[in-house]
Amino acid sequence: MNELLFHYLKTKPEPYESGEKLFWDDDHISEGMLEAHLDQEFEGATRNFVFVFRSVKWIASLRNQTNPKLIDLGCGPGIYAQQFHLNGFKVTGIDFSRRSIQYAKDEAKRLGFAIDYRCMNYLALDYEEEFDVATLIYCDYGVLPPDDRKELLKRVKKALKPGGMFIFDAFTPVNYENFKEERKTAYRDNGFWTASPHVLIQTNVRYESDTFLEQYLVLTEHDLKRYNIWNQAFTQEILTQELNDAGFRKLEVYANVAGDPFTPQSDTICIVAHK
Repeated sequence: MNELLFHYLKTKPEPYESGEKLFWDDDHISEGMLEAHLDQEFEGATRNFVFVFRSVKWIASLRNQTNPKLIDLGCGPGIYAQQFHLNGFKVTGIDFSRRSIQYAKDEAKRLGFAIDYRCMNYLALDYEEEFDVATLIYCDYGVLPPDDRKELLKRVKKALKPGGMFIFDAFTPVNYENFKEERKTAYRDNGFWTASPHVLIQTNVRYESDTFLEQYLVLTEHDLKRYNIWNQAFTQEILTQELNDAGFRKLEVYANVAGDPFTPQSDTICIVAHK
């Protein structure tokens, strides 16, 4: 274990190098993620509910039709999906976390909402001209490596009906102006990554092309795990190129998924891409 720890500490990972696989489905981590989604005072997993309501109203205003079909990618416990349902959409929610999907299904049953939730990887979408709108909300786009982004765009475009919209957001370089490359170490009796006593070593790294890594090494008495959390900051020009390469031609640009105007000071960017 010491050799592996030293390797992790002295070696800078390649961009988008993976860490622990499927950690969002770990029993302990997924429980913490669900709590984070549902905490209205914490925006680490889902934006505050006031913003969610405003965002859904704006997205609904973009479709002048009865009961448009929407697929919410990375839907988590269904916070956005429920609001889309209440605003007239016929909703499918996709997420890789079994715990979040089960919570979403239970809530839909309790409330009597006809929402189709599926536990799956959205990179494995296999729909064809099924949806009027696809959403990927809270900057998940930049978490994906470049090849996965290409795959996602290909599959989303295939899933959309002619004239359909892909609505997503991403961080801009403004969001990372105060990003500090550093390493911090702390001992904890328990925490987000594990319920066991552990040493947590967090390392923040900035790469070229506005790619950023937050790495967490979790050292327990008998184990060592590495979690690499990647993201990328995007300019309007880079996103336009990626979407054009995928065959999306008409693009609208906003500051966020509530439709606010985009400015050079915006720390996020929202794209409405038309098929």
